[in-house]
Amino acid sequence: MGHTPHQSGSGSTNLIVTVPEYRDQGDLHQRQHTQCSHHVFCLMVRVSDIPESQIEFSAIRASGPGGQNVNKVSTAIHLRFDVKASSLPETVKSKLLELRDTRINTDGVIVIKAQKFRSQEKNKLESLKRLDELLQKSQYTDKPRRKTHPSRSAVRKRLDSKKKQGSIKKNRGKVDDY
Repeated sequence: MGHTPHQSGSGSTNLIVTVPEYRDQGDLHQRQHTQCSHHVFCLMVRVSDIPESQIEFSAIRASGPGGQNVNKVSTAIHLRFDVKASSLPETVKSKLLELRDTRINTDGVIVIKAQKFRSQEKNKLESLKRLDELLQKSQYTDKPRRKTHPSRSAVRKRLDSKKKQGSIKKNRGKVDDY
């Protein structure tokens, strides 16, 4: 990750952070702010925040069609990331482990297999992208639900329709002619 100071026209110095090419496919990485509670914003943990030493890559042979290439070249990537032994904040770790995802095994290791592309580098990018999506999914929190009450007119309409439906059902059945 490179940090370069950048002079803007107003005389202030801005810091531009560039991320290695395999992170976010060459784009400048921007940290995403999410709304954690009503007015508090927190920083979302992304793949680029995880040290490379904690993510393990292994090249394997891809399955499926591909001719001789698929038999000779190991282009598929297995990404392994141990959540429990990682440097992630404890809250993120617990949220990740609570996810009901088949890619997270009982030991707390995320295993992602990427074999979409014919090149190892593209599959590596794809696996990192999927890990990033999993991290974002675990940190997303729904807005708290506010309890609401139906209006008086809505209650009255509902009860009227129930009475009408009840009378329709009551009129069904055998007719007694004396």
